[in-house]
Amino acid sequence: MLSDSTDLLRCKQLIEQKLDWGASESWISADFDNLQQRILDETGVSLSASTLRRIWGRVDYQHLPSNTTLNTLAQFAGYSDWRAFIKSQATSDLPPDPVGQLPVLPAKSSINWVKLSWIAGLVLLIALIGIVAFEQKPSQLNVNQYSFSSKPLTRGIPNSVIFTYNSSASPTDSVYIQQSWDPRLQTLVDKDGQTHTSIYYEPGYYRAKLIIGKQVVKEHSLIIPTNGWLGCIATKPIPVYLKPSEFIGPDMMKLPVADIQQKNVALQPQPPLVKYVNVGNFDPIALADFSFTSDVKNEYGEGAAACQLAWIVLITNDMPVTMPLSAKGCVSELTLLDGTNTISGKKTDLSRFGVDFSKWVHVSCKSDGHKLYYHINGELAYEATLPQKKVSIVGVAYGFLGTGAVKDIKLQTRNKLVFQAF
Repeated sequence: MLSDSTDLLRCKQLIEQKLDWGASESWISADFDNLQQRILDETGVSLSASTLRRIWGRVDYQHLPSNTTLNTLAQFAGYSDWRAFIKSQATSDLPPDPVGQLPVLPAKSSINWVKLSWIAGLVLLIALIGIVAFEQKPSQLNVNQYSFSSKPLTRGIPNSVIFTYNSSASPTDSVYIQQSWDPRLQTLVDKDGQTHTSIYYEPGYYRAKLIIGKQVVKEHSLIIPTNGWLGCIATKPIPVYLKPSEFIGPDMMKLPVADIQQKNVALQPQPPLVKYVNVGNFDPIALADFSFTSDVKNEYGEGAAACQLAWIVLITNDMPVTMPLSAKGCVSELTLLDGTNTISGKKTDLSRFGVDFSKWVHVSCKSDGHKLYYHINGELAYEATLPQKKVSIVGVAYGFLGTGAVKDIKLQTRNKLVFQAF
């Protein structure tokens, strides 16, 4: 339907605003690979980079996306599903419709409307040229006139954060506090106020920003920690949080399928995303000198979960380092992050990350001051150059499409054991 095309365009616009990567026409292939990973991380659904290219018009394709794809795009844009997104558009401020044709005037009219409209258009064009010619670029604000700080209230999740700010020097009332990279978490605040509170439903490393108009005048790092291990099922808008007794055992972490079903979370047609996260419970470790090992197993492979997608994330104060895993036939869908680049299984041989999940899979990642080395079951799977800037590891996370188990976690630096679990 034509209305679906309009709604899809609006949904893409919201996603582009959220990503803040510039005009989508300038996106390169790696951007679609990165978007694929971002969507997977947030929704638990893997939309292939080729599908995303079709949706954004890089490949000629006349059909509308499937319902699963539409639901996933809507979730990534901040809605529970496509139906909720469509409903919201009925009252939202959509871009104005194209100007329709002028009504046909009576034949007896003696006015040359064609000529008149041409003259009016020329006058408007001259006026616009004058505005552009004399318009001055807005001056940059003096960032020293502003202050911005934050304080989490607890070591648990959810976690409210108290932001303290001073924006009284702002020349505009358009003063915003942004919780993270996500512009959806951007809130208009009182220019002459001093306090704003926000709630974080997931732990991690964030960059909080004070924005005046469109200029970021202050920003700082914000770690939302966990009180030990946090387990959750990544539903939107709020995750389903797990009690420690539901997923933590004496020698491993795991969430049985039956426990997911008891929480009324459907396993089909779209399997859920189960996460185990630990942030802020050990001193930061330099990415240039570390060693990490762990054993994992994806324990659900039915229906749409046949690829048994899983990944380990080393959360850093910059781009994370990820170790993706899947069934052997699905490595084309994998995306690896090495702290600097996004590596797509579409363009890179990631076949070593395809595994047999009927057995425990031993995963390791380490650095030697120059490179990162990824090993799967003792075999070198991938290597990459370390980021040039100083990056530190601040947490560890696991994700399973379906559900999975984890044991034997060790994180070391300079041959010193810094963190160990199970």
